[in-house]
Amino acid sequence: MSQKEPRAARSPRRPGTGRFPLALRRTPVAWERQRPTWREARPGVIADALKRAVARPSGNWYVLCAARDLPVDRPRGSTVAGEEVVAWRGADGRVHAGPGACPHLGAPLARSRVRCGTLVCHWHGLALDGGPFAGWEPFPAYDDGVLVWVRLDRCGGEEPADRPSVPVRPDPGRAVAAVWSGVGRCEPEDVVANRLDPWHGAWFHPYSFVDLTVLDAGGEEDCFRVDVSFRVAGRVVVPVRARFTAPGPRTVVMEIEEGEGRGSVVETHATPLGPDALGRPRTAVVEAVVAASDRPGFAVARAAAPLVRPLMRVAAGRLWRDDLAYAERRWELRSAGRFPG
Repeated sequence: MSQKEPRAARSPRRPGTGRFPLALRRTPVAWERQRPTWREARPGVIADALKRAVARPSGNWYVLCAARDLPVDRPRGSTVAGEEVVAWRGADGRVHAGPGACPHLGAPLARSRVRCGTLVCHWHGLALDGGPFAGWEPFPAYDDGVLVWVRLDRCGGEEPADRPSVPVRPDPGRAVAAVWSGVGRCEPEDVVANRLDPWHGAWFHPYSFVDLTVLDAGGEEDCFRVDVSFRVAGRVVVPVRARFTAPGPRTVVMEIEEGEGRGSVVETHATPLGPDALGRPRTAVVEAVVAASDRPGFAVARAAAPLVRPLMRVAAGRLWRDDLAYAERRWELRSAGRFPG
């Protein structure tokens, strides 16, 4: 490879212009000949953005799971920040949550049964309707239509908020939402730091992104604006302008500002789970993709949502296979005192 840094390939056209969402790359370059971004991806810029993000309040709310992953007929158990949590839906569809251990003799309530909206312990039949009972105290829970949240005041240690701060999303009536979840051996800040480094996109994910240029980093709005093209096949791409913000200590939101799917959002939520058997931290990544488009043909995608959602999850999972490796590597270096940033 030449020692000179090649000039960046120009985007096919300004995002949002033209009649069709697809474009042909005018001057495609090989992966190894794209413009290096390591000088722009200054560790101090990323670290400062991360520091501001983790200082923002969350109201002690944590993302638990996708709303679709909490059916009406069975509970769901999880560990959040070391706290065992069980959640289920009442007869009216509302979410209830609380400690995952039965107050009687400690049975795992996640393995119990839901009957007519009541959680019935499978050890001795203690029944919970979501209200305080027999020493069991509920946790506040919230279903925003895409994700289920739980508030853990003892874990968060902040001033409690009545509801979580849900990012602005497209109108559900014209959108398709899909949620991908995975677990990494790292802390939430490592996941957030990954998302606050948009410069790695075309280098680390060449199968998905090309022609990436970071336009703004930080600034008065404390956001990152990026021009990037999503790879479709060969030289065929979809150019967009995206905006990354971190509205809370465990959340990063990417919004499409210009181009196909304007207004669509990708929410990345990092939920601490607790240490593994070796004492290493574990973090759940729950990523909600809420896609929308003003094009008439998008109505077909909405009608075919049950078929489209799995494809959206596969695409997110492919990216997170790499990004979790990034986050885990960052934690390994930090824990050993060797992280250069």
